[in-house]
Amino acid sequence: MHTSADLPLTEAEIQGIRQDFPILQQQVHGHPLVYLDSGATSQRPLAVLDAERAFASTLNAAVHRGAHTLAAEATVLFEDARAALAGFIGAEEDEVVWTSNATEAVNLVAYAISNASMGRGGEAAAGLRIGPGDEIVTTEMEHHANLVPWQELAARTGATLRVIPLDDDGALRLDAAAELIGPRTRLVAVTHVSNVLGVINPVAEVIALARAAGALVLLDACQSAPHLPLDVKALDVDFAVLSGHKMLGPTGIGALYGRRDLLEIMPPFLTGGSMITTVTTTGAEYLPPPQRFEAGTQRVSQAVALAEAVRYLENVGMPRIAAHEAELGARLVAGLGAIDGVRVLGGGIDLPRVGLASVDVAGIHAHDVGQFLDDAGIAVRVGHHCAQPLHRRLGVTASTRASTYLYTTRDEVDAVIDGVARTIDFFRRA
Repeated sequence: MHTSADLPLTEAEIQGIRQDFPILQQQVHGHPLVYLDSGATSQRPLAVLDAERAFASTLNAAVHRGAHTLAAEATVLFEDARAALAGFIGAEEDEVVWTSNATEAVNLVAYAISNASMGRGGEAAAGLRIGPGDEIVTTEMEHHANLVPWQELAARTGATLRVIPLDDDGALRLDAAAELIGPRTRLVAVTHVSNVLGVINPVAEVIALARAAGALVLLDACQSAPHLPLDVKALDVDFAVLSGHKMLGPTGIGALYGRRDLLEIMPPFLTGGSMITTVTTTGAEYLPPPQRFEAGTQRVSQAVALAEAVRYLENVGMPRIAAHEAELGARLVAGLGAIDGVRVLGGGIDLPRVGLASVDVAGIHAHDVGQFLDDAGIAVRVGHHCAQPLHRRLGVTASTRASTYLYTTRDEVDAVIDGVARTIDFFRRA
């Protein structure tokens, strides 16, 4: 039974939401802006813009350092923001580490494991060590940020990187995953939602395989945290990474979720000020997590703004956003897939999805498709979307991606479908 809490957003509600986003009110090339690139970066509502400006205007100060009023109040807001994000993903407050972005968060884990593997952290960190004979498992559909760091970790430690392949539709091959994840597996890194296909991966099955093998699990939640209810404890992951600018927040801020017991034994990644207890000329002792992993001046105004973004999303309701995007995603796939000459990547996969679809248009380069759409005021993404192995597996070098969010209307989805059809017609007549 559906309730109002999990029904898609109504058109009136979407129009009300859009009033909170000034950037959506403009025209591009004489056409109303149709913004379908939220998978790359989302737009920010006034509440988020106002929160960051208010902090910078009235409370700007370094956190965890000063005894004066501004510093104390800034610190409270900074830690309140951590608590807000922790609640949003089902974590404890001290299990959230601020980073510059999700890429840094993945690298934090990779380098901490690397440092542990070189003996840093002592015997307490022995359980994190990786070396020759050990295996790291990821997938063929990962964003480069969840692939290249593991390639580098394998190179530094002598471990072997194994990759779960896809089938011809672009779905993870769970049969292959069951063969690859085994006694030698030390870490499994998997994306929750593909940034190219839009499909919600069967991560529960992958996590279960990892658990049976005694391996750690890192979840790339960059394309799920903005669009789906996310509970890292219920998913039973050890680490998860997300990016603020994909979930109505500012750029320059991301986060790492790490299980408390793991963060406590992880050696630091970046070192310097703010993450220490005692420093001499010959050594240093470090603060407990999460501060141990937050060296240097922190992203205070960005954290405050991201907390406001979290509150905005919670006010709308993540189940309703998920339902809205599922509807838009199905509409995108059906409409684009019905156009002669258009191949929807992953369009044949019978899996739930967010509001995202990538297409290959026969005979027309993705950049040309994107330029034609831009001339009509429609903003989409073109290229390999930092997922070259996935594109290579599906036999294309680039694709055109449309991605929606809570402020996307059904008419905008229809506009990009019509725009792709007109693109094909134009180039066929040219």
